[in-house]
Amino acid sequence: MKVLYLTKYTRLAGSSRMRSYQYFPYLEKAGMQVTVKPFFDDAYLKDFYAGKKNISAVLKSYVKRLGVLFSVFSYDRVVIEKEIFPFLPALAEWMLKLLGIQYIVDYDDAIFHHYDQSTNPIIKKILGNKISNVMRFSGTVVAGNQYLADYATRSGAKNIEIIPTVIDLERYPIKQITDADPCIVGWIGTKTTFEKHLLPCKDWIKALQHQEPNIRFHIVGITEDMDLGKNVKYIEWTEETEVAEILKMDIGLMPLQDSKWEKGKCAYKLIQYAACGIPGVASDVGMNREVTVPGETGILAAGEEEWIQAIKTLKSNTELKNQLGRNARKKVEERYCIQQTSTKWKEILNHKA
Repeated sequence: MKVLYLTKYTRLAGSSRMRSYQYFPYLEKAGMQVTVKPFFDDAYLKDFYAGKKNISAVLKSYVKRLGVLFSVFSYDRVVIEKEIFPFLPALAEWMLKLLGIQYIVDYDDAIFHHYDQSTNPIIKKILGNKISNVMRFSGTVVAGNQYLADYATRSGAKNIEIIPTVIDLERYPIKQITDADPCIVGWIGTKTTFEKHLLPCKDWIKALQHQEPNIRFHIVGITEDMDLGKNVKYIEWTEETEVAEILKMDIGLMPLQDSKWEKGKCAYKLIQYAACGIPGVASDVGMNREVTVPGETGILAAGEEEWIQAIKTLKSNTELKNQLGRNARKKVEERYCIQQTSTKWKEILNHKA
């Protein structure tokens, strides 16, 4: 079986790497021939992460994707990550449907809110229902969580499968947390997610450092000083070192703003911490509630005082940290690892509607 993956990014981007690229060895081992054609290349991503806009690279991406569409009949299955052409109507997906290609479309974010919640009235009017149409035209929608699946249901999608964003257990050893000082509180992500979700926590992060001088914060994915306090270390992210950096943590953080967009998030940071047996402290928002179960796998927090108290509680109780961490790892082994979900993907690709 020949499978064409139309990803949005190369494996340099976490969403494409986790939702698509990490499955390729498992699919190929099952006898499938996988071809991947990302919309954006590495050069675009590096500019994007550096805060640069490269209009010519974007235009080239649209032209290149258009050329790829002429090859779809050479494949037995077509998997689309999110949409074929960002910020254009779903005409390409409609054409595939008319041509009898029952493509599979995959979501790990509520990207429909880029359109139906846009502050630009033109985008909202023209593209407000775009992702609903992409889902309805598809053969199967794969959703990262229930919020995304519910949207697919309302859109009239024929087949809907929920597959969370997962890790590979073979890459994530379990950490035995000790009571050694200092206590490392960690966060991992991109500059965009840092600015939206962790930077607003600056006041309580600074306050906690004054209250607990032997707490250290490790921020993986940010290399410049963001004025979070003197006990903060900023660490470059690489795919090769991300697990090693997580293993240095004793407590993992995942604050989120409470909005419709965040309800589409798949709690990937928490799953990474949990895979290493590290308890998470997370906002009580969206899928965070599924991964971080209070008193079982971590602690949910709302206001500044709750965040501070949650971290203090875990810092002072090594037995609790290890208990929550073991439970979190077990949950990953049962639900949030590729060793479980790769079977479901193979079933979806082998199914002929």
